[in-house]
This record gives sequence, structure tokens and C-alpha cells, in this order.
Amino acid sequence: MKKAQIQLYTGDGKGKTTAAAGLAARALGHGWRVLFVQFMKNRKSGEIDFLTLCGGENFRVLRNWDGTFVLSRPNSEQAGMCRDLWKMSLEALKAESYDMVVFDEIAVAISFGLLDEREVLDYLRMKPLSLEVVLTGQGAGKKLIEAADLVTEMKKVKHYYDNGVRARKGIEY
Repeated sequence: MKKAQIQLYTGDGKGKTTAAAGLAARALGHGWRVLFVQFMKNRKSGEIDFLTLCGGENFRVLRNWDGTFVLSRPNSEQAGMCRDLWKMSLEALKAESYDMVVFDEIAVAISFGLLDEREVLDYLRMKPLSLEVVLTGQGAGKKLIEAADLVTEMKKVKHYYDNGVRARKGIEY
């Protein structure tokens, strides 16, 4: 197998998690084993349900969040949840052989100080050569961007949220 890449989907536009879920679906279709780690999320979502259903034993999702939003300063419990999830994901990656890992919303967790950027960057430098890594989240910093082999910025031009339309089942989750 050729060297796997590090992909980053960032920006203020819609579609970062959707892009990651699409990559995971494609990988599962080729028989890959995928670990999907969701930071700062615990809401039921169609894409995770679908990937779980279709991926079977080749798909695993890890979450550890209480459902609260970080509006200004994260609290110590939120930081602990992110650190614990990071540790759980590293343990899962050591214990089992995965072809792809998605770290969904990791850029947000880093930007809020819930994860240590250096630890994440160290992992990316030392990751197994065959492991495709997909990172998502708004506000990716310069160092995370530099560590990635592919960076896509989702840019919001117009969004119905701005007109009061709430997240819709089947579209946003």
C-alpha cells in the first residue's frame, strides 16, 4: 500500500463532516476498517447510523460528549471529555488495525483548548504510514494546515441558518 495521507476539511461552510462521512463510506465499500471519532458531538446523526449499519464490524464510532455547547470558555469537564476521547482513540488505534481514522471536529477542540495541539501534531508525525487520517472542524490553525497533505476549506457564501432555519433531520444530522 502506498503512503496514506492526512486530509483536513475546515472553514465556516457546511459539509466538513459530510465530506468525512463520504470518505468513510467509500473506504468501507472497499473493505477498509474505519474508526470515526467525534469530538464535541453526541447527537444522533443519519450519517453515523448509516455507516454503522453498512460498515458492520469494519466501522467503529467513538464519542464522549455531554451534549452541551461551548459558547465562550470551555469548562474543565468538557476538556476532560475531549482528553479522554483522544486517549480512547489512540488506544483503539493501537489495539486494532484500522485503514482510516476520522477525527471529526478535532480542529474545533484544539482551537477551544480542549486538546493539546502538540499532542495531535506529534501523533500525525508518528502515525502508521498506512493509516489515512481525516481531520475536520472550523478554525484549523496554521500548524494543523501545514501537517495535512490535503486541505479543503468550506466557505460559507450564504446559509439558511442566518435566516433562522434550524438544523434539519436528514440534511444537517
